Amino acid sequence: MKTKQPHASGSNAQGTADRQNVKGSEVVDAHERDRDFLSESEMGALLASARKGRFGQRDHAMLLTMYRHGLRVSELVAMKRDAIDLDSGRVWVKRRKSGLSTHQPLSGDELRALRGYLRSRSDSLPWAFLSSQNGQMTRQNVNYIIQQAGKRAGLGHVHPHMLRHSCGHTLANKGMDTRLLQDWLGHRDIRHTAWYTRTNAKRFDGVWE
Repeated sequence: MKTKQPHASGSNAQGTADRQNVKGSEVVDAHERDRDFLSESEMGALLASARKGRFGQRDHAMLLTMYRHGLRVSELVAMKRDAIDLDSGRVWVKRRKSGLSTHQPLSGDELRALRGYLRSRSDSLPWAFLSSQNGQMTRQNVNYIIQQAGKRAGLGHVHPHMLRHSCGHTLANKGMDTRLLQDWLGHRDIRHTAWYTRTNAKRFDGVWE
């Protein structure tokens, strides 16, 4: 004989509803989060600190590339050496998560940093950046390097994705068009890009004038 399943109690039903509401509010209020990016001056301090590490030339070039092109850590560690064209001053940014991959220009300081690092290597390995063991860089390697640079710079806890957010905020503050910023960061959904343009400080300049 089938036994009748007990009905959910009022408290259990309420708990389920609360969990559903929390999940929904997390999506709606995703923009209401703590600051998870670095200002331009803080990024300058982080990059200067990266130079002081044991592998300073590599670390500085790597973090500068990661910041300027808004790379996810997975995109950075997967980057191949032949993606960097020092002659034309371009880098092929292959995006993950089905994002838009693009050729992007390298600025003068990037070219100098990358040229110096790549010329210091005598290996023929395909990866753009190598670990201290002369293998492919890992997510853990990158996380440790950034954490240590952040501590030396007095910035507290800094994690890799903050560099991508810092790129988005810096370019938004410089007035980059939202559609162009979307393509630069490789976003599939422009709503992710709009978060940078909606929250940038420059947008509110002159409000009290």
